[in-house]
Amino acid sequence: MPRELLDRSRIRRFPLAERRNRVHLPDDAVSPDESPQPLTPAEEERLEEVVARIRRARENRSPVALAFGAHTIKNGLGPVLIRLMESGWVTHLATNGAGIIHDWELAFQGATSENVAENVRGGAFGNWEETGFYINLALVIGAWEGKGYGEAVGAMIEREELTVPSPDELKACIAAGLETDPEQAAAAADLLATIRRFSLTPGRMVIVHPWKRDSVQAAAFRLGIPFTSHPMFGHDIIYNHPLNHGAAIGRCALRDFLAYANTISRLEGGVYLSVGSAVMSPMIFEKSLSMAQNLAIQAGRTMSDYYILVVDLAQSTWDWSRGEPPETDPAYYLRFNKSFSRMGGTMRYLSMNNRDFFLHLWRRLS
Repeated sequence: MPRELLDRSRIRRFPLAERRNRVHLPDDAVSPDESPQPLTPAEEERLEEVVARIRRARENRSPVALAFGAHTIKNGLGPVLIRLMESGWVTHLATNGAGIIHDWELAFQGATSENVAENVRGGAFGNWEETGFYINLALVIGAWEGKGYGEAVGAMIEREELTVPSPDELKACIAAGLETDPEQAAAAADLLATIRRFSLTPGRMVIVHPWKRDSVQAAAFRLGIPFTSHPMFGHDIIYNHPLNHGAAIGRCALRDFLAYANTISRLEGGVYLSVGSAVMSPMIFEKSLSMAQNLAIQAGRTMSDYYILVVDLAQSTWDWSRGEPPETDPAYYLRFNKSFSRMGGTMRYLSMNNRDFFLHLWRRLS
């Protein structure tokens, strides 16, 4: 017997402009020219090491991939990330679904980060019309267009529009694709159902993003740099909106995972920066590296020359260059470090807030 499902169409949604936010542009944006806190000698040594590895990687045209948690965006570091991309130091960015949302909301209204406890009590948390409508629509359209998750949202921000195809165009795509490309036909059917359900008008939908120059996703799209999103179902506020479509998210997120895995497959001689991501980054990295090693071994080689720097606030007294600590050591339960310590290459850990890390990194690379 089918289980009863919650009907999201019955949820009362609220205008995003009515929400009180904790982060605002331009006041909370961090300029690349700002001064970070001074470093300890140990921190100085670690920064010099990673900068040298990044310079070597770029000289050899190897990737420098950056995976980060949503707080990097909430902490106003978008301008610093954009500068790192524009200068060619970072060649791939990866974040979770919340990072996508905060970046979009900042581009759309110059503010993000609601009061979770207060809004859950009032039934408003996550039930914001524009965030749910535009991001979900970008993903349903992006899935049909063959875009990844981050690319679909980044294109919407940069172009300040979405193009809704006509039902006749989608019907033709479905009919042709049933024989030649069933997956494309399914994506077209998902989009057609969305257009009908929400009575969307075909054609260009203008979506002004006054703060798009501060958007990391838009900058990545503009620069042609992969920006991939690695969401988990039910983790993000866009799942509250009835336009949310699981199949479309799956298609876009899978493309992003495979694009990320492709970068990891070329990581020999490269650098991987994992900043403030205790779950997403180590989980996608270990699967991607395993696939990369599998392919490398089939080609008669192995991957071993790559540098991993993990940055987070948690303190760790363990020297991770020694490998994994014993289960009796509290550091063993810093799961993200333990995961990366098993990945081979050279792994280092730096306890530092993301603002100071990125500012120090930029200063040494610029």
